Amino acid sequence: MTTCGELARFLMAYLDRELPEEQRASFEQHLKACPPCVIYLKTYEATIRLCKKSCAEDARLPGAVPEALVQAILKARRATK
Repeated sequence: MTTCGELARFLMAYLDRELPEEQRASFEQHLKACPPCVIYLKTYEATIRLCKKSCAEDARLPGAVPEALVQAILKARRATK
């Protein structure tokens, strides 16, 4: 059976369906018995979705940063040096 460490190492190959059937079955067996790995898998998938969404061509870029905010950040940085 697959260990938690193996699951983490080969997660992308698992999601991309690049694992041999026997290893894939072992992963799925591990997931049935390991709730923390199921949570890890779900958060990994959510991260991938969010990254793809943020890099999409139609993703909105944030508006201009107010000059007052920029100056306040620069002033704070100078004060901590």
